[in-house]
Amino acid sequence: MTAETIVIVHAAATWAMVGLIWFVQLVHYPLFASVGIEGFVQYEAQHTKRTTWVVAALMPVEVGTALLLTALDLVPTPLAWTGAVLVVAIWIVTLVVQVPQHRELGTGFRDATWRSLVRGNWIRTAAWSVRGLIAAAMLASL
Repeated sequence: MTAETIVIVHAAATWAMVGLIWFVQLVHYPLFASVGIEGFVQYEAQHTKRTTWVVAALMPVEVGTALLLTALDLVPTPLAWTGAVLVVAIWIVTLVVQVPQHRELGTGFRDATWRSLVRGNWIRTAAWSVRGLIAAAMLASL
């Protein structure tokens, strides 16, 4: 695989996640409050299952190529390392904050948990947005 291919695959995975996270932040998560108590557990289960189908393909590609970019010195070092630190931070926030909140919501809608989920997701939204800009700069550096 060439350096250009790695950077292109990395940018594609990152920008797919940028689009997804903004959709989730502005459309999907706010709609959780409108589902209703009766159908919420099933809705949350389907949300988690279907979202996992998408992110299970993209997030490993993104982190894998980010690590390759740092290890192989294929793009300017500050871009590679800043991007890698951000993607690791995203994974940590996802696993430590977002996943437990989804598990809690999986047992029933709780307003405080939902509000915390939406507020906390701004961290991932901001981090992925910056990663998108970094990925664009990486493409420009080729």
